[in-house]
Amino acid sequence: MAEPLTAEAILDTAEEVLRRYGPAKASVVDVARALDVSHGSVYRHFSSKAALRDAVTERWLARVSEPLEAIVGRRAKASRRLHDWLVLLATTKQGMATGDPELFETFHELTLASREVVAAHVDHLADQLARIVADGMADGEFAPGDPAVVGRAVLHATAKFHHPAHAAEWGEPGLDQELEAVYRLILSGLATR
Repeated sequence: MAEPLTAEAILDTAEEVLRRYGPAKASVVDVARALDVSHGSVYRHFSSKAALRDAVTERWLARVSEPLEAIVGRRAKASRRLHDWLVLLATTKQGMATGDPELFETFHELTLASREVVAAHVDHLADQLARIVADGMADGEFAPGDPAVVGRAVLHATAKFHHPAHAAEWGEPGLDQELEAVYRLILSGLATR
């Protein structure tokens, strides 16, 4: 007896199909064929090709944000967690881009089409930063302010190191030192006077 078709199995296969054919050519029929099921079986889990692509994109972005959550909840000074969070985000995205450039480009193309999923991801990252900043403000390590505004500002200020639009710059020498310099600048702006 065959295993029941799950959303997770469909997403695994959809990633492989996207890798093989690229976002422009990959179809729900290709995913179904790779699973040896009818395309209707795929549509029972995902209502449309766009919904399937959004789910693949969401899962890919979760691979970025979930490890960051451990840093947010760690028991350490906010400045240390902020540093570690920024470094992990940058190294994760850069590692994905250099480790499998074709797949990274495929996912970048998918994110361009999945604006709502990406907006939710950016909001989630900004919220993680806001929680770190709020802890720093509560402990007196950071100056008082609006943690949500500051968290989003930190995310935007470090975009060069993690936003896929800057992937072509990630091979430049000294990028790690640039991130450290930006971190120190941010920390100086957050410091209590």
